[in-house]
Amino acid sequence: MAKGETRVASIRDAAFGAAALAAATLLLESTLIRLLAVAQYYHFAFLVVSLALLGFGASGTLLSISPRIRTMPLTSLLRNTGIAYGVSVVIAYGVLNFLPFDSYSIAWERRQILFFLLYYLVLALPFVFSGLGIGAALMASHGRSHLVYAANLVGSSAGALIALVALWLAGVPGAALASALLGILPALGQPPRKAILIILGSGAIVFGLLAGVNLQGRAPLGITISPYKGLAQALRYPGAQRLFGKWNAISRVDVIASAGIRQLPGLSYAYPGMPPEQYGLSLDADAPQPISLVQPEAFQAASFMPEAVAFQLRPSAHVLVLQPAGGLGVLQALAGEAAQVTAVLDNPLVTAAVARTAPAANVYTLPQVQTIHEAPRVFMQRDERKYDLIFVPLTDAYRPVTSGAYSLAESYDLTVEAFTSMAAHLQADGILVMTRWLQTPASEGVRLIGTMIAGLERLGVERPAESVVAYRGIQTVTVLVQPDGWSQDELRRVRKFATAKRYDLVWAPDIGQDEVNRFNQLPEPDLYQAVATLMAGADRTQFFADYFFDVRPPTDNHPFFFHFFTWRQTPEVFATLGKTWQPFGGSGYFVLLAMLTLALVLSGGLILAPLMVARAAARAPGNNSRGQEARAPARSSSRVRVFAYFALLGLAFLFVEIPLIQRWILLLGHPTYAFTGVVLVLLTFSSIGSTLARASWLPSRTLFALLVLISVLTPWGVAQLTAGTLGMSLPARAILGAVLLAPLAILMGLPFPMGLAWLEREAPLLVPWAWAINGCASVIASVLAAIIALSYGFTTVLLMGAGAYSLAWGVMFLRRRDRGNKGTPGP
Repeated sequence: MAKGETRVASIRDAAFGAAALAAATLLLESTLIRLLAVAQYYHFAFLVVSLALLGFGASGTLLSISPRIRTMPLTSLLRNTGIAYGVSVVIAYGVLNFLPFDSYSIAWERRQILFFLLYYLVLALPFVFSGLGIGAALMASHGRSHLVYAANLVGSSAGALIALVALWLAGVPGAALASALLGILPALGQPPRKAILIILGSGAIVFGLLAGVNLQGRAPLGITISPYKGLAQALRYPGAQRLFGKWNAISRVDVIASAGIRQLPGLSYAYPGMPPEQYGLSLDADAPQPISLVQPEAFQAASFMPEAVAFQLRPSAHVLVLQPAGGLGVLQALAGEAAQVTAVLDNPLVTAAVARTAPAANVYTLPQVQTIHEAPRVFMQRDERKYDLIFVPLTDAYRPVTSGAYSLAESYDLTVEAFTSMAAHLQADGILVMTRWLQTPASEGVRLIGTMIAGLERLGVERPAESVVAYRGIQTVTVLVQPDGWSQDELRRVRKFATAKRYDLVWAPDIGQDEVNRFNQLPEPDLYQAVATLMAGADRTQFFADYFFDVRPPTDNHPFFFHFFTWRQTPEVFATLGKTWQPFGGSGYFVLLAMLTLALVLSGGLILAPLMVARAAARAPGNNSRGQEARAPARSSSRVRVFAYFALLGLAFLFVEIPLIQRWILLLGHPTYAFTGVVLVLLTFSSIGSTLARASWLPSRTLFALLVLISVLTPWGVAQLTAGTLGMSLPARAILGAVLLAPLAILMGLPFPMGLAWLEREAPLLVPWAWAINGCASVIASVLAAIIALSYGFTTVLLMGAGAYSLAWGVMFLRRRDRGNKGTPGP
């Protein structure tokens, strides 16, 4: 009886330690996604996923090659790894703020490559320690590792949920602190208990202080941001002052007062006055968007903005303004004498910041304005009203198309499906108006108009060329769409406006060659030429294939509006590498390729290291016992199958998880919610599958095959779910999404513990190596999934995940068949 009690206690310690470390790890991972999005740029979120799993891979390698670590008592190991995890989180946070790494200058400043490697490796350190603790708990639970693995999954899902609360309360600094404290919990049961309690208590007090100042809107940024980020530049202006700073679960919002903030995108150079006084509202430390300190009736510049003609054509209109940020789009509509304005924006912290810093000029509180905090696609799905005007203001900063800084960002408000939904919400003579930055060579404007054409055709408009009017200024291009077509009087009024305000036509149903390059002259009117080709109704597929940039219309399956890279640009990119002020040598795509190369090199080393150490130990003279231990799993065919099985599982899980997260951005409205939702559902229900993995009645082979089948059907299921539930409330969408994913998640929890059971029976010394293989394969998968999604869309990645699961099933099936036919033990 005493022996049984000891065994239960050991499993309890292992499960608790694995769960606590897993929760701390997912909390840190969520925190780093937000941190890197603010401090650097969006694509570093992909880096975080690979960081975590690289650390896990390294931990498996350490367990494989270090008998001292493997033989340490589990309780001591969990205590040591927990404390080391907490300390390493503090170190990593300090490195983030003091190491002079800047991703923007990596193309021309060679020392940044070294800083990047240090950045990468130091951030991986906490995950090495958490991986050591979890991996050791799995090893020490022979015969019951599936229960420890289930606890690991439950802890991970809890960590993702805790991240939402911690980020909302205390922002990134507080969430990082919470992760460190959570990681120390496995040390509570071991001495020195008093010191651990003091650390936890002190940390809780600091977290409370951070939460207090954040909830008051006075939270310090707590992060050293790139000097090329818009907020950093704005704060360098003489006399600039921060008025507001606050975190919530999905963003960081700052408001600054500065004489240097004067932003009216596309304002005609014919305007004789001065822009009004403005504050700057910065989202995630990006370029500030204006909060104009002027009443609508006094906003004289409004009639010189490029969208003004739309309000002139539809006086006293009911206007829908989507994502107006600091409120400039709403102010324009009111200055254009709109009778009613519905403003839809997905971040309530934005309007809270406007209300706190500029209450007298807060357009969101005016009686004719209805403010709705919701993702635009969700709002339009459930809203049944029709509008005279739908206005999508230009609220993001200008970024040269060659920079690639935001090429990896999903944008579900700029897809064919989004434009179709917008056009469907117009009155019979309604107008959709949108302004984007003018890029040279033409790219962003071509994609915008091409996407609008595709949306009109999806609505059944037979001649899109008669529904579109476009014109450009010095920096912007504005597109007006009226699905029912333009009258001659309306076209005359548009021409009169363009001439008076010095805008050049890009397209009109009856456009003439002499209208396209009059005021803002370019060497060639390439935007007009590209649009004319699109409007001619020729083979658009061939046009897109031949164009220098990728300007294909983005869809919900491929929502990368800002990704323009094609391989034919490669010679030019490398020719200018280090010679221009463009990050990453000209395209964010090469960041992923560099990360993939780094992941392959490091992962290969981590996977091969245990084999080389085992071989050296086997050959060492006078070391027979250790040589026999190392040779226990001696057959090369066994090692090949172990490698194939656990590598395929690492690829498969991430190939399913990552595109699901990206698809759920549309379903739940924000990347943070999507990450939390998918991780929570997949890991929670996967823990159920893991718990059942060793049940004798379980038809494992059949369920593995069912996993492959459901993985194949998942892209279709997610598309149907999104189409059918997008107009529902957020809780309803989340619950229905969880119901859809639950069967898949349960089945995804089976293969890994099944593989552990196989190894525990036949080659227990390969368990840590399998942990390393799985982690390293996941590192590669996280980056490779992003590359494939950029090129081919999310459905392709999901189907490749199903393919990886099917191959893993084949490895398992062949192993069993060989055992049955040859009578030899498996690996």
